[in-house]
Formats: sequence, C-alpha cells, structure tokens
Amino acid sequence: MSINRPTLSNAVRKLTHDVEVMDERGRVSIVAIPAEQPLTIYLDKRELVTLMTLGGAPEALTLGYLRNQRFVRNIEDILSVQVDWDVDAAVVVTRNGVDNIDERTTKRTVTTGSGEGTVFGGLMDEVDSITLSPDARLRQSTLYKVIETVRTHRSVYKQAGSVHGCALFSADGELIHFAEDVGRHNAVDAIAGKMWFDDTRGDDKIFYTTGRLTSEMVMKGAQMGIPFLLSRSGATQMGHMMAERLKMSLIARCSGRHFLLLSGADRVVFDDASPTEETLST
Repeated sequence: MSINRPTLSNAVRKLTHDVEVMDERGRVSIVAIPAEQPLTIYLDKRELVTLMTLGGAPEALTLGYLRNQRFVRNIEDILSVQVDWDVDAAVVVTRNGVDNIDERTTKRTVTTGSGEGTVFGGLMDEVDSITLSPDARLRQSTLYKVIETVRTHRSVYKQAGSVHGCALFSADGELIHFAEDVGRHNAVDAIAGKMWFDDTRGDDKIFYTTGRLTSEMVMKGAQMGIPFLLSRSGATQMGHMMAERLKMSLIARCSGRHFLLLSGADRVVFDDASPTEETLST
C-alpha cells in the first residue's frame, strides 16, 4: 500500500562559516566554524519551537521533531514541510489539523540534552507501550565495523568541531543515514525524520550517537523501534534504567575496540576471536 508523502522543500544551508583567528603566537589564519541558525517550526500556523541548527537537513529535522514529540502520528497526515531561510522558518501544513494541541504543549519535561532538550507530554507515558524486536542481535564484529565507519566518515566535526553526530546502520553494519547538528537531539531528530519519510523500520537497526545516552536519547531510539544504541560517550542512570526496562542494548564508551555494554547483553553476540588486552581488562 502506497503512503502519501509530504511535499518537502530542499533548503540546505552551508554548514560552516570561515572566520579570522589569531593563535597564541599572534599568527592570523582563517578557520571554519559550524554555522548556526534559528529555525522556528510552525504547525498549521501555530508557532511550536525555535531550534538552533546547522541547517543541513531542516526538513528531516522538522519531521523528526514532530514525530519524537508525538505531535503527528502518521507521516501521511502531513501535507507539506517548507523551509524558508529568509525568515528562518519551517512551515508545516497537515491534512486535517492536530487534535488537542493546546493541551499537548502544556506539560513540558526539561531534560539533560544539549541543544533542544524539551519533551512535550510525559517522558515515560509511552515506554510500556513500546516493544522492541526480541530477535534482533548485534555481532561484536559488526559493532567494531560501526565504530570504524564513524571514525573515518567525512564530517563537519573533523573540519570545524563543536557539533554532535548521529548515524543509522543496517544489521550488518552498513551506513544508512548520517546527520550532524549543534545539538545531539537535533541530529537524532533528523535521522528519525529521514526514517519516517522513507518508511524505514528500526527493528534490526543500529543507532550511533556522539552524545550521552540519556533517558530522552533512549526514548527516541525506542520510538524509532531501534534495539541497539551506541555512543562514544557515557550514559546516565535514567538512560540505563529506561534501556533495561525496554530491553534495549545500551553500549557506551565505544572507541577503537573498547566498549561498555550496560544493558541488553543477551542481544550481543561475542564473535571476535582475539579481543584486545584493553577490552579484557575492563
């Protein structure tokens, strides 16, 4: 059955900005820093939020924000997303409006996220209704492949620093989507938006983020149906608690051949024949 997709603009901006700097010896040079722009999302003419973003995938970011904040349940309910950088706005038009929008924007949970970290509605409201695929498995060798792919991937971070990145991988470790933004929540929302638009299921997918594994990051991964959440950073207590509740594999401190498996050990297949001394000692 075909799904009616929203009409999207293609309003990508330049992701870096050149500035003149002076180092500790008084030497002047030109370096690139991440661009940052406000993007105000309007849903059926109602102003929802202003996000600070690189602007690399503003339409996907808008879709992912609406999905993860649970404003719109089905992609076919959205008629169009049009981004206009002349006015720093993303205008979303739905087919039949959004029910109870006043009530749904009243309750806010401020989270620990960098960038946009506010969730409309109760953070835990939908946890018990989410069931991740019980058959999904992640091989240790695939985990290493994911880490190496991220390490070598061309990125704004390598050029200019000061951004967070997220990536979606297939079950065998092939890169599907990569997104960067000034805040990790924007980056994950952009991936969520791309998955939503493409009708990509998360049942066997692997999600990697450069940011902390907080409760909201775990919740967003679960909403996408993804059973494996990886990070080069650490995890918070509530993120760990929620991952255990969801039976999600939470894997932190991913670097080289080192990682810390915090939850969901039954999903991980240890198939690497020669683990390093560093791995054995942790």
